[in-house]
Amino acid sequence: MKFNRPFLLLLILPLLAFTGLHKYYISVTQVEYVEEQKSVQIITRIFIDDFEKLLQERYDESIILAVDDELKIANTYIGQYLREKIKIKINGEAVNLTFIGKEYDGDIVRCYIEAPGVEHIKSFEITNEVLFDIFEEQQNIVKTKINSKQKSFILTTGKAKALLKFI
Repeated sequence: MKFNRPFLLLLILPLLAFTGLHKYYISVTQVEYVEEQKSVQIITRIFIDDFEKLLQERYDESIILAVDDELKIANTYIGQYLREKIKIKINGEAVNLTFIGKEYDGDIVRCYIEAPGVEHIKSFEITNEVLFDIFEEQQNIVKTKINSKQKSFILTTGKAKALLKFI
């Protein structure tokens, strides 16, 4: 047994050393229906370096996020991209999303999006393909709070859409 333990450690140690090299591609999107304001409010949290890479590849190589002299056009590109990749249908009808703005928190960018003028929700469908176009392993966690009910799910490149029904 004493011989096997050191041998086992020699096998496992190299595997553990490489786990730090693996990068996870995850975003978290919170969706809340605020009935008093007749508004669906969305906060999407994305790693700055991943989002920056996407914006550089897709729009402008000179974009650098979270710096004092950030290009003003970055907000335009961010809003455009999020409207392309996050789609919402309420009661079977597509909803226009408005990009409100963003703020940085450590290595995360928080993007604020809103769908105003929502009277009631019987069904809610969301498609979230954020960063799927550059990271095959990307997973988008979506947490919802709609009509006092909370639900969470993970969207991936093979399953980028979820539907909730409220009866």
